[in-house]
Amino acid sequence: MPEQPSADGVVSTPPPKQEKAGNIGIYLVEFKGSRKEHYRDPYHLPIRMGDHVIVQVERGEDLGRVVLRPTREDAARARIKPLPILRIADKRELEQAAANREKEHEARRNCRQMVEERSLKMKIVDAEWQFDGNKITFYFTAEKRIDFRQLVKDLAATHRTRIELRQIGARDEARRVGGLGICGYEQCCTMFLKEFEPVTTQLARDQNLSLNPAKISGNCGRLLCCLRYESGFYQEATRQYPRVGSEWATEAGTGSVDRIQILHERMIVRTPDGQEQKIPLADIKRAKEKKKSWFD
Repeated sequence: MPEQPSADGVVSTPPPKQEKAGNIGIYLVEFKGSRKEHYRDPYHLPIRMGDHVIVQVERGEDLGRVVLRPTREDAARARIKPLPILRIADKRELEQAAANREKEHEARRNCRQMVEERSLKMKIVDAEWQFDGNKITFYFTAEKRIDFRQLVKDLAATHRTRIELRQIGARDEARRVGGLGICGYEQCCTMFLKEFEPVTTQLARDQNLSLNPAKISGNCGRLLCCLRYESGFYQEATRQYPRVGSEWATEAGTGSVDRIQILHERMIVRTPDGQEQKIPLADIKRAKEKKKSWFD
């Protein structure tokens, strides 16, 4: 079938004929703002990690980057989007996507101006053009429900395309904006964290961290996500030590376990006269072979 020009003059190449035999591959495709979705590859395209691909969406086409090919088990557990990868993006389509990114800056400025003129209590975080221009999604944060029906109408009249306003939370805002964490590395939510899980101050206590909000909060103002996915390590490591508050005999006398220093592989025992004794994990393991009562 020859290439057919669309209404806006862009030539669209029809996808290759779908093969009936063979397993259909599943890929994780990343879009702007670290938004990720699973897509099928029914056409058995020669896809490599990092390739930019054109995918079918509910109304039109979008462009994303392939970041992962899940295992069969992961694909079975995931909610696979019932839409296909159409083709690998060519140079012309990558240039069109870059042009869309430029238009997003202007769209975001216009939207923020409209919000200010209407005194709406909402913060416009980002704007995202769909690859084919059939939709613009504006992401915003707000403390309460916002009646933005008139705003949507005005935006549609200005940009002459479908408009979607999507409210997001503080963590999602940080993911879309990006930045560096207090560790000096890029934010976990931007790099690799797929889902946000609940994080509580108890996790900080388990890791003997300061409960100062400035030290255990991320750029989003919420508790650090790394407290959650590091908690398993601390829980497992803590099992090697006696309970805090239990008695332990040292060369300076019997004292009580004051705190555990997991990363230093030692515990601190405080004697009745106020001295602190550092007990290495190796000594604790040797003592465990002789007496296991402190594990009971």
